[in-house]
Amino acid sequence: MGATTHPASRRKRLGLIISLAAVVAIGAGAAFFVFRGGSAAADPPPPAAPPPTTEVVRQTLQETITAQGKLGHGEARDLATALAGIITGLPAGGATIGLGQTLFSVDNKPITLMRGSIPAWRDFAADMDKGPDIKQLEQSLADLGFFGGTPDEKFTAATTTAIKKWQKSLGLEQTGTIALGTIVFEPEDVRVNSVETVLGSMAGGEKPILTITGLGRKITADLKLAQQSIATVDGKVTVNLPDGTKTTGTIASVGTPISRDGDGGGDGGGKASTVIPVEIILDDPAAGAGLQEAAVSIDFPTKSAENVLVVPVGALTPDGKDGYSVEILNADGTTKKVSVTPGLFAGGSVEITGDGVKEGDQVVIPKL
Repeated sequence: MGATTHPASRRKRLGLIISLAAVVAIGAGAAFFVFRGGSAAADPPPPAAPPPTTEVVRQTLQETITAQGKLGHGEARDLATALAGIITGLPAGGATIGLGQTLFSVDNKPITLMRGSIPAWRDFAADMDKGPDIKQLEQSLADLGFFGGTPDEKFTAATTTAIKKWQKSLGLEQTGTIALGTIVFEPEDVRVNSVETVLGSMAGGEKPILTITGLGRKITADLKLAQQSIATVDGKVTVNLPDGTKTTGTIASVGTPISRDGDGGGDGGGKASTVIPVEIILDDPAAGAGLQEAAVSIDFPTKSAENVLVVPVGALTPDGKDGYSVEILNADGTTKKVSVTPGLFAGGSVEITGDGVKEGDQVVIPKL
């Protein structure tokens, strides 16, 4: 018969095998731990990162003064009429009105826009004294196709005939005369900025019926009295738009000193100050095309330094002798300090001069 294995003996051998396996595993783990520990201790430290640098460049540095402004259609102006009556027609806010078109109506008769820079101040009729307002009227009637002569400052039979043709086109009584308040002279087409009254109100006097602007978009800004020298007509400026883009503009007008309320609200709630109003035209009319009105900032140039060496202001280091230096990075990774004299500061950059520094050098930006 074959040998018989007792259960107790099998259990002893199995326990011995498990114990030996555990010892081997522990020994291998210990050996792995010792091996890895010895390797980590032997790793060299990582090399030091090179210092941050920037290049010395040669350029024109421009110092500016920044003012806040508003992109819109310019300053709105009041429009009233000397013609008495009841207001029977009004335009919508934002409407554009051109030569020969109706601004509003009084007693169901149109108040018409004509072209001219001199406001109407009298009736138009035969035997009136000559004047530039007559020439404006005749030029407008000529542009509308009713006057065939050469516009001048004399009211003649040809003027009467042209007025009658114009009146007929509007369905009005053909009198050949125009009462004061029936037409409004403006140098350009206009935009209705706001409607200041309602249908059925009384017209006449100085109470505004509309406020109007030109069609072209402009930037208006107020400069402090002490800054008036930085703004000259036809001068160039940089305009910072709300989306972060920049564009250029040209100064169209510089006004005379006026008083503004300190809170900018125009209601007398703040301390008044004297400012210089400035109007700016965008060089690119498409710039900010999606903006009807927006707050912008304008950079007015003041001092400039042309063709100079420039570094960021942060590259300057005080040298303890009421002077400054920059640290130049050499090709082999070493650095050297070079004394420099700062010039014009502008926009976070500074003009520098000094022996031992040239265009293309790499200067270290010290860590804060």
